Amino acid sequence: MKNSIRLVQLTHPKNGRRIAKVQEPDLLLLKDFGSVYELALKAIDTNQSLINLIQNSISDEKLDYDSIHSMNNEWKLLPSFDHPESSFQCLVSGTGLTHHNSALNRQMMHSDQQQQVTDSLKMYEMGVKGGNPAPGEIGVQPEWFFKGNGAVLRAHGDKLLIPYFGNDGGEEPEIAGVYIIDREGNPFRIGMTIGNEFSDHAMEKINYLYLAPSKIRTCAIGPELVIDADFESISGEVTVSRDGDQIWSSNINSGQKNMCHNLKNLEYHHFKYDSHRIPLQTHVHFYGADAFSFGNNILLKAGDQMTVAWEGMGRPLVNYLEKEDRNTYEPVRQL
Repeated sequence: MKNSIRLVQLTHPKNGRRIAKVQEPDLLLLKDFGSVYELALKAIDTNQSLINLIQNSISDEKLDYDSIHSMNNEWKLLPSFDHPESSFQCLVSGTGLTHHNSALNRQMMHSDQQQQVTDSLKMYEMGVKGGNPAPGEIGVQPEWFFKGNGAVLRAHGDKLLIPYFGNDGGEEPEIAGVYIIDREGNPFRIGMTIGNEFSDHAMEKINYLYLAPSKIRTCAIGPELVIDADFESISGEVTVSRDGDQIWSSNINSGQKNMCHNLKNLEYHHFKYDSHRIPLQTHVHFYGADAFSFGNNILLKAGDQMTVAWEGMGRPLVNYLEKEDRNTYEPVRQL
């Protein structure tokens, strides 16, 4: 079965953190591990298959997945991956302009003249020409952006925040890869997960040089981490609902066949930097979006529900929009 090994991270007010293997309609708790990070590091340190370690760690404890996913249980889903000890040891980042529709949305966002080719479209075309290098060759580098450290990660059911200084906030339905750096500084991909990269498109539209600050926002991953994900071609759907009514939806497509960069090229350019290969560091890296509601002139409001679903990637990721009404920032003081 494609994409059959899927994990979730959970927490309970009395029992603390656990991880579980998805075996619909149940969750099978694993023994001895409270996080995917610990599990992956154990597999690396003992030189064994992660899938075998998962299978050998399954306990007799089962949980009802339906009630947990619908948020009617004391057990709460966590982001599908994080660094359990320190948010500062998790780098959250992404790659833009990997999908054709994303490039077109950027083109319309930053050009008043349809025939004018923007830098965004030029960069996408660079990926088309050089983003799938032959074995042993290095392809053209993609766009890259920083979202924050692990403190920005949210889980299924959580709210995504438009801060008081934000112009807007909107969903970006993506797939994210999660990685761990071993004790010698070598990167390992653990798996892939559904993501809502969530950005401030209205801020970015003012000037494309505002892309960097428009990305420093909360984002969500999960609910499931797929260990054996097939990333050739994946289809899905994104929807936005308001007061129980769907106000927008779109089919979405991702995977290497639908992107101008292949996975190997994206990973090479992300991990070529020494600062991205610090031992025991973790990474959550978004691979780009195919569609988002802002491209259809939809402006989200507080309370709106954003749902991202990808075939073969487990249950949908649902989040809600929250807006910060006032400045909570304390000015810098001189010591």
